[in-house]
Amino acid sequence: MSAPAHFIDFIDNNADKFIQRLADAVAIPSISGDASRRGDVVKMALFLDNQLKSYGVETKLVDLGEHTLEGQQLKLPPAILGKIGTDPKKKTVLIYGHFDVQPAELSDGWDTDPFTLTIDKATGRLIGRGSSDDKGPILGWVNILEAHKSLGLELPVNLKFCFEGMEESGSEGLDDLIESEVKKGKGGWFDGVDCVCISDNYWLNTRTPAITYGLRGLTYFKLNISGPGRDLHSGVFGRTVHEPMTDLVKLMSRLVDPDGKILIPGVDEMVDAPSEAERAIYDNLDYNIADIEESAGSATALSSDKATVLMGRMRYPSLSIHGIEGAFHGVGAKTVIPAHVGGKFSIRLVPPQTPENINPLVVSYLEAEFAKLNSKNKLDIECLHGGKPWVENFNHWNYEAAKKATEAVYKKTPDLTREGGSIPVTLTFAESLGVNVLLLPMGRGDDGAHSTNEKLDRSNFIEGTKLLGTYLYEVAAITSKA
Repeated sequence: MSAPAHFIDFIDNNADKFIQRLADAVAIPSISGDASRRGDVVKMALFLDNQLKSYGVETKLVDLGEHTLEGQQLKLPPAILGKIGTDPKKKTVLIYGHFDVQPAELSDGWDTDPFTLTIDKATGRLIGRGSSDDKGPILGWVNILEAHKSLGLELPVNLKFCFEGMEESGSEGLDDLIESEVKKGKGGWFDGVDCVCISDNYWLNTRTPAITYGLRGLTYFKLNISGPGRDLHSGVFGRTVHEPMTDLVKLMSRLVDPDGKILIPGVDEMVDAPSEAERAIYDNLDYNIADIEESAGSATALSSDKATVLMGRMRYPSLSIHGIEGAFHGVGAKTVIPAHVGGKFSIRLVPPQTPENINPLVVSYLEAEFAKLNSKNKLDIECLHGGKPWVENFNHWNYEAAKKATEAVYKKTPDLTREGGSIPVTLTFAESLGVNVLLLPMGRGDDGAHSTNEKLDRSNFIEGTKLLGTYLYEVAAITSKA
C-alpha cells in the first residue's frame, strides 16, 4: 500500500511551513543537563503537546518526579503520552522521540547561534541544536499528522506516542513510567501496541538510507580527585604536595590506548570475535574510510580497513574520555594547582556487556591503579548513568515495512546497520512490551549531533517526513496480508 500521492504532494507543498515549525522548536534551548534550562525543557514539552493536540492526538503530560542536578532538587520535565486511532482492525504503532538537546554555546565553535535555525540555501542545511537530534524527526511525525488532518485522510494505523525530555541525561524516570503503564495491562497506555518505531539515529553516510537493528549500551563515569583544602599557587606548593590533576591525568591515561583498545582487564575480552559470515555483513555495507573522515573532519580513522572501522563503531565496545572539571580553561597562563578535579569518560557497551557486569571491573581497576600512585589525595568514583545494549530481529514485518518505504521514497535499498550510539529506552520497550522495535533514521551521517554546527539537510527533513508516513502505510499493507 503506497502512501497516497496527495499526501506526498502535501509534504512538498508545505515544506517551508514545516521548516518554520522546526525553527520554532530549535529556538527553545531545551538542555536537560543544565539546571538553569529546566524551564526551557518544560516549555518545549508544552510546545510539542500543543502541536500534537492541534492535529487530533489525545495527550497526557506525565509527572516523572524529581532528581538532583548541579546540587539542586528539580522536577523532571514531563513525558508526553499521546494516542490517535482505536480501530481494532488496524495495527498500532508506538512512536518514541525526545525533545531535549545537548548543551550548545556560540563560544563552543558554532558558526551561527545554535538556537536560531540557520538555513544555508547553498547547501540546503538546516543548522541548529536539535535539528537532527531529535527535534527534526519528532516534527516529521507532526508533519504527517497535519497532512492527514488537512487532507481529510484517515491514518492507515493507530498511533501511540511517547516523547521525553531527559534522553540526553539518561532518560531519568522513563523506565519507571513504561513499566508502570505496562503493569496496568488493558488499562495501560501501551496496551495493544504491535511494534515500535524510533527515529533518533543516522545514515552511515550521506548517500544511502539505513535501517538500524542494534545499538550499543552505555556506562558513564566521573573520577573525582581531591587533596588540598583550596586551590594553591604552583610557585609555592609545586613539588611539595600531591597534586590532584597529576593523579587524574595518570589515571585517565590508563583507560584506553591510542588505537582504541580498552585497557581495563576483562572489558574487551567479554566480546567474541566475529565469524566470517558476520564480517561479510560489514564488508558489504555502503561505506568507506572517506565517509568517516569526512564526517569527523580529519583523516584520523584508526584503520584503513572498512570492516574494522565499522565493527569498532557497531559491534565492539569503545571507551572515550570526555573532559576534566576543575581545570584551568581560561586565556593566559594561570599557575594554579586545582584542589579538586573531576574526569569524565564513558564506555559504549555491546552484548553481552551491561552496566551491571562492566561497572565492577572499572571500579576495581581504577582503585588498584590509584593505589599504585601512592598518592595522599582521595579518589571518589561516580557512575552517572548507563543503559544496556540492544539487538533486534530484522526479519520481522516491521523491518520489511521500513525497507519497502525506504525503497519507495529514496529508490534505494537501505543499509541494514547496528549503530554506535545509545538509546536506553529501546531495550526497555523491547523487553517490557515484548514487541519488535525499529530504528528508522531521518538524518545523515554528517549531521554532527552532539557537535558544533549540528544540522539536518532540508532534503532529509522533507523526504524523511515522506519516509515516516510511507512506513505507516507499508505496515498496514504488510500486516493486512499476514
